[in-house]
Amino acid sequence: MKKDTLFKEKKDTVPAFEFNENVVHVFDDMITRSVPLYKECVHRQAQLAAKFYQKGTWIYDLGCSHGNFGMQLHCMMKNTAFAMVAVDSSQPMLDQYSQRLEKKKLNSSLSLVCDSVENISITNASVVVLNLTLQFVSSDKRNDLIQSIYQGLKPGGLLLLTEKIIHDTVELDSLQQHFYKKFKRENGYSDLEISQKRDALEDVLVPDTLETHRERLQRAGFIKIDTWLKWFNFAAMLAIK
Repeated sequence: MKKDTLFKEKKDTVPAFEFNENVVHVFDDMITRSVPLYKECVHRQAQLAAKFYQKGTWIYDLGCSHGNFGMQLHCMMKNTAFAMVAVDSSQPMLDQYSQRLEKKKLNSSLSLVCDSVENISITNASVVVLNLTLQFVSSDKRNDLIQSIYQGLKPGGLLLLTEKIIHDTVELDSLQQHFYKKFKRENGYSDLEISQKRDALEDVLVPDTLETHRERLQRAGFIKIDTWLKWFNFAAMLAIK
């Protein structure tokens, strides 16, 4: 695992964050040091997906990056065949995903698609995964995306949604941010790295409140909704059709 040092040196101008080849090379280190309980979350998502998968349907991984969820799912499904569409707007991420699949000689029916997730037509799905993805979708497109997912899910189908969140109370939001910065410092990031990464993500990653996510899911038609994992300003939800 190559160490993330992308923001270690002082930059005169911090460019907007993008999932380019530089990020791909350090992605696993970056995400495990930046997202609390990331590995636990992906592990349990894969278990949930295996439980809810319906034979003859599709699993959609929207914002799949270089395939951490997909690789875990292969382990969980073992000898059970499944079909999945893995979507990401970063071709370097998908290239890395393809290499990982080839290295492990995994032969499931898995289609890698380079496109924006909001352009994907969801059909005949039993599981849809949005793992730290919706926060990168334009705010005005989020409702329609969740609605299209609901419509494309089979009855009993599962949506897994993990997001960085904000709190609508200033005091509690500040508390969340305080412990998030502490978490990143404990993982070896300097104040300069934390500050420059935040600047790079400004207007690129736009979080919602947990209440906003729940209301959006309810408007789409989901009734069975649960927040199954929460760590200050990160939350993982599930919704069953």
